Amino acid sequence: MIEQLSNFRKSLPSLGSFRNMSPLARREFKLGMWFLSPWTIGFLAFTVLPIIATFIFTFLNLKITDGIASTPKWVGFDNYTYLWNDNQAGVNPKTWFQGGTPGALWVTVAFGIIALPVGIFLPLIIALMMNNKHLKGAMFFRSLFYMPYIVPFVAAVFLWGGMLNSQSGWINRFLIEVLHMSRDNVPLWANSGAEEWGWIYATYVIMGIWGIGNAMLIFIAGLQGVPTELYDAAKVDGANPWQTFWKVTFPMISPVIFYNLTLSIVGLFQYFLVPLVVNQGTGRPGGFTMFYNLYLYRNFFLFQNMSYGATLAWVLFLIIFVVTIFLFWSAKYWVYYAGDSRS
Repeated sequence: MIEQLSNFRKSLPSLGSFRNMSPLARREFKLGMWFLSPWTIGFLAFTVLPIIATFIFTFLNLKITDGIASTPKWVGFDNYTYLWNDNQAGVNPKTWFQGGTPGALWVTVAFGIIALPVGIFLPLIIALMMNNKHLKGAMFFRSLFYMPYIVPFVAAVFLWGGMLNSQSGWINRFLIEVLHMSRDNVPLWANSGAEEWGWIYATYVIMGIWGIGNAMLIFIAGLQGVPTELYDAAKVDGANPWQTFWKVTFPMISPVIFYNLTLSIVGLFQYFLVPLVVNQGTGRPGGFTMFYNLYLYRNFFLFQNMSYGATLAWVLFLIIFVVTIFLFWSAKYWVYYAGDSRS
């Protein structure tokens, strides 16, 4: 990556090269800059400036509830200190479950332990089946699995919310009327109590399965890029299907797995919409649905505490940054790129 950045820097025109341009090349360069200027202005106004502003907010005591004319006070690192001791945020592991409720970061991590394996392995397994040369109607099944991804996610959440309704949902009705389960034994899904928080996360995972079609297509693209000669060589060597997958398929599609894993982890820390719609963003039951991003949203927009919301956002950025750096560091041990020379 450092070499690529160095090559990119060398490819940028210097002041001397600009002066040595012909009049026509200089005119084309200026024209290109004029075409880029709307994007540049928009990027500076709507991306760079808000980022700088939110960083400054973290050192102020700025609340909209104090009034627009109020003067924000400089508080230094007080917001960060408060966040470290805030048991609802859960950034400090020592504060988890203080007051009887789990911290928002604990909720996010606990849900990720359940959701990430499903979000990675299930689309991979489906992609392996869809890539089977003996499968008839593969294009039909691929389209069938991908179609739910096209449906707006909010609509899908409401749809699943109806199906998983503990009283009138058809899934529980099937369990009661067809499988003859007692009403006391059927799961309450998203309406479960705090002592059955696992069922709540299972409900969220089921709703997330609705959108695995995109990850499936990415895995299929990776599988179709594996040279058939490698499979032929493995077959000649007497490798069984599991050995073929582990020694041939997995190394060749490991960059695709790494890509989906990175996006899934980043998306996990941004998890927000489902608990907001299904549980109205209240964190019920017992705070087990108060995800970190939802807690950030409530402080920033509901309580209108701009400074503390900005602090939560910057800490979230740092967490995602550290996790991403760790992922890229670990990639050298298990991600294979064609042309790599490894001892």
